[in-house]
Amino acid sequence: MSWLWAIVVGLVLGVIARAILPGRQNIPLWLTAIFGIIGSIIGNAVAAGFGVDETKGIDWLRHLFQLAGAVVVVAVGSPLWAKIRGGSAERG
Repeated sequence: MSWLWAIVVGLVLGVIARAILPGRQNIPLWLTAIFGIIGSIIGNAVAAGFGVDETKGIDWLRHLFQLAGAVVVVAVGSPLWAKIRGGSAERG
């Protein structure tokens, strides 16, 4: 996977993860992309552990694991970012 593709997929997964999570996540777009990339990497590792990382056709299960990873990373990272920045995770 090229770096550009990883950034695009990370951004898309991060934005979807933010939409899935309740409430507002006060993180910038660049951090959303980074969290999405990290979640995608975690999801790929979990998919490989279950043996669904390489299949014929579209790897729907791998993509679901990637999205789940992005949701977890955004859910954990957003309050941490707010704490580092000195704000509240619920402030909008």
